[in-house]
Amino acid sequence: MIVRNAEQRRDVIEAGKRLGEVLEKVAKATHAGVSTASLDALSEKLIRDGGDTPAFKGFKPDGARSPYPATCCISVNEEVVHGLPGARILKEGDIVSLDLGLIHDGYVMDSALTVPVGKIAKEVQELLNVTQESLEEAIAVARPGARVGDISHAVEETFKGSGFSIVKVLGGHGVGNSVHEEPFIPNVGHPGMGPEIVEGMVLALEPIANAGKASVFVAPDGFTYKSKDGSMSAHFEHTILVEKNKTIVLTRRPHE
Repeated sequence: MIVRNAEQRRDVIEAGKRLGEVLEKVAKATHAGVSTASLDALSEKLIRDGGDTPAFKGFKPDGARSPYPATCCISVNEEVVHGLPGARILKEGDIVSLDLGLIHDGYVMDSALTVPVGKIAKEVQELLNVTQESLEEAIAVARPGARVGDISHAVEETFKGSGFSIVKVLGGHGVGNSVHEEPFIPNVGHPGMGPEIVEGMVLALEPIANAGKASVFVAPDGFTYKSKDGSMSAHFEHTILVEKNKTIVLTRRPHE
């Protein structure tokens, strides 16, 4: 979407703040011994208690056979994105991608982070660090007059020499009036290429990377992407509002 007036600006800022607060609480509840279903239930309760609506529950992604049945996409270890919550119990050493969206006053916000469960392997922590850093680099170049390729290139450059692989078939997107809008924002690309970034754009930027190779596949459940080689995967995402003199990270968590 394009924010065109002060009322829209106020509403998307409030929507992003609410999502950041909810996601932080769910992240804090992510520890060994809890089930992914309980984290999903908490996500929905927190969203609805705030007077808002889960954005993903009932949403049918492109190519999916049916609408997504849960509130929070919870992807563990080799699961890349769109994991289905269930009876799985988290254990020490796992990493968990929490991808959450809400609708506030008609505006959709989208954010994700990957949470370590207790102590994790040094290489896995580095995967999380580089992926999160690449998101900050992407945010830094998302300015009026830039191109989508500038954002893509910023992510790609961050991973150079890291030994990790960017998942090329997935990426960021416009958001605001619906869950997925134009433009698609790849995590690899060339500077100066692609659609222009304009003032008022609301964009969800989301680097996704595997510890091993970049190849992924969709599991039999029809939703969950997994790394083909079984390697760990990390995912970080923020929704931003591009303004003339600054970019606002709408979904910053309170203690991020």
